[in-house]
Amino acid sequence: MKKFLFLFLLSAVTGIALHAQTKDEKAVAAAVETLRKAMLDGDRAALEKISSPALSYGHSGGKVEDQAAFVEALASGANDFVTIDLSEQTIQVTGSTAIVRHKLNGTSNDGGKPGVVKIAVMTVWIKQGKEWKLLARQAVKLT
Repeated sequence: MKKFLFLFLLSAVTGIALHAQTKDEKAVAAAVETLRKAMLDGDRAALEKISSPALSYGHSGGKVEDQAAFVEALASGANDFVTIDLSEQTIQVTGSTAIVRHKLNGTSNDGGKPGVVKIAVMTVWIKQGKEWKLLARQAVKLT
């Protein structure tokens, strides 16, 4: 019985340890949340700060923007998110690079036209100093 209890506790502790986020994974998750809020708010300064000047931002419709175009579209309201909900997020950190995948469900009001957004997104983040910056993003439409 003691052997069974020991094995059970060992497997439980190991399982918890395998699912615990590392310090970098937590920092990347926080950066993703900062980006989500900045996109909702159209906050120019926050969008510029969280993204790399070398940003390549791919939309689900095929349009690709650099950092300036990405920031301008959100700050001007041309791309206007009303809600953004992220789910099924995974984070993989390798050195100073992180890959984040998630599903994005939201609503938009681009140019006064209400819309529904259902996409799968992959982002690539790079660590610069102590901060994680968005380097690349690609989205695909979900049906």
